[in-house]
Amino acid sequence: MTPGGPPPGGLLRAHAAVLVAAVLFGTTFVVVRDAVAEVDVVPFLAVRFLVGAAVLAPFAVAGRRAAPAEAVGRAGSVCGLVLLAGYLFQTVGLQYTTAPVSAFVTYLLVVIVPVISAVVLRRPPGPAPLTGVVVAAFGLVLLTGEGAGIGRGEALTLGCAVAFAVHIVLLAELAPRFDAIRLTAVQLLVVGGLCLGPGAFLGGYAFPAEVWVAVVFTGAAVSALAFSLQVWGQRRVGPTRTSLLLMLEPVAAAALGHVTGERLGARGVAGGLVILAGIVVAEVPLARRRRDETPATDTSGGRGWPAGVEP
Repeated sequence: MTPGGPPPGGLLRAHAAVLVAAVLFGTTFVVVRDAVAEVDVVPFLAVRFLVGAAVLAPFAVAGRRAAPAEAVGRAGSVCGLVLLAGYLFQTVGLQYTTAPVSAFVTYLLVVIVPVISAVVLRRPPGPAPLTGVVVAAFGLVLLTGEGAGIGRGEALTLGCAVAFAVHIVLLAELAPRFDAIRLTAVQLLVVGGLCLGPGAFLGGYAFPAEVWVAVVFTGAAVSALAFSLQVWGQRRVGPTRTSLLLMLEPVAAAALGHVTGERLGARGVAGGLVILAGIVVAEVPLARRRRDETPATDTSGGRGWPAGVEP
């Protein structure tokens, strides 16, 4: 333990919190897939994210007010627009691919982030992230089983991974300036609010009972509870190690998909393992360099991606 760091028991609880969050994030792929088979994507996202915003609202109101509300609103709105794009890509993509494949493809964001940082922030990635991108791309080919091409569902989900990667890069710059819960609540409100009007014309809100259960679970237990667990744990274990712990998310999604009959097959399992290997290749050198750094403030903005992957 580093001098001044958290006690061993507290560090263990922090790791456990992040792992529980990863499992919760992983369950959403199957839950959302089944829900959007019954209702349209847009109204589902509207209600889900408004539920999440409502759960976080009391904590956001009670949070620190170091930044003016207008500044938080502007930052949250920009990030919320990118978040909305990611969730639309991901949720529509789930209609054309399996939950395990969606989870693994989504988690490619971990190796996309260094590429975007190099282009936008002029921070070129080192050899480890570049190697990780190549390895993960090969894993994607194995996972989809489509040779050099990918299907509609995988292509849409890859768009989701890019959007979520952009979201992480934005939050790397913005999150340290604001209270994490307040910033997250604004983002959830933006996503839900922008979907609310169109949702009335795209199927409406007469959801079956099982879809309402999915809405409450994904909005409250995942977007609010799992995110809170991740934030609490990440401030103790640090963002880089958190991203490695959250690699349990696609594994959890694959396990739940297996239970519900969505088996990857030998080629798919190999592809998933290769993607995880690419992520490890990209992230472990960073974890080693930063293992003694002071844990940073969460930059997930409420999704859970590395900082966390949540559909």
